[in-house]
Amino acid sequence: MDIIGKRKYTYIFSGALTLLSLIILVTWGLKLGIDFKGGTLMEVQFSKEVVAPTEETSQSAEEAGEFKTPTREEVENKIKDIGLESLNVQVSDNNVVILRYIGSDEALNEKVIEKLNEFDGTAEQLRVDFVGSSVSNQLKRNAIAAAILAVIGIALYIAWAFRKVSYPVNSWQYGGSAIVALVHDIIIVIGFFVILGKFYNVEVGVSFIAALLTILGYSVNDTIVVYDRIRENLIRASSKENFEVIVNRSIGETLARSINTSLTVIIVLIVIVLFGGESIRYFSLALLVGVTFGTYSSIFVASALLVSSYNWGLKRGK
Repeated sequence: MDIIGKRKYTYIFSGALTLLSLIILVTWGLKLGIDFKGGTLMEVQFSKEVVAPTEETSQSAEEAGEFKTPTREEVENKIKDIGLESLNVQVSDNNVVILRYIGSDEALNEKVIEKLNEFDGTAEQLRVDFVGSSVSNQLKRNAIAAAILAVIGIALYIAWAFRKVSYPVNSWQYGGSAIVALVHDIIIVIGFFVILGKFYNVEVGVSFIAALLTILGYSVNDTIVVYDRIRENLIRASSKENFEVIVNRSIGETLARSINTSLTVIIVLIVIVLFGGESIRYFSLALLVGVTFGTYSSIFVASALLVSSYNWGLKRGK
């Protein structure tokens, strides 16, 4: 399979996706949650006691004669008239509902409790946390710094790990090609979540940054496996063997391993996205998109960039 020989098509595909992601990121932007904008986190617990059913409870609860913790949709419908911005509702165990929204007005919080008490009159406020704008700005700076440091650290490590393979391409070119592939993966994931935020009101918070950093680690791991096989084949190959042929053979030898390993992770992530619950759904979805494109880039982008940089160096030498 001549994967490297068809690299111009993967360059077009990857370039188009990356450019589209950047355009919509600049045009629409990510929909930031309260972690980055500041706001209120309120935890409310409903009574565990059996009470008389109300109109708000489900039919099953009426038959049992007990109150059922309201669903996320029921809570959102109940308090939508208050006009909370960036409202996010999670239903947890022990009849607990967690609400996040923009704003830190105590009077607004009291209105929320009053509305929730219309369900069964036993809504108890367990805690209220306020995320100030200064904390949010610090989180933004920390997130950007963490991503930059991770990328720099990965580039330096790869350059050091491949320091003994400086021919026909320099060791730093391995790190540079891997970083380009990683940036490609991250930009596509961000673009995907820009679309989710625009059309499905999905917000990103600290967990999204954690997902991006996890994607960085996973994607570079797959890339290093291919690079390591290239290094082994370079050591065994004769000096007359074409570098492009060596790289293509190395990809073919690791292709099954890369796909099989990634598929096991992708299958698990699909299950978590579908059945894992609201609290980790979008974290898992970010990982799913990132792992998928990380596998693709380690096969079709990172190694192809090595060959392109090698050929470019030959032309410059002439």
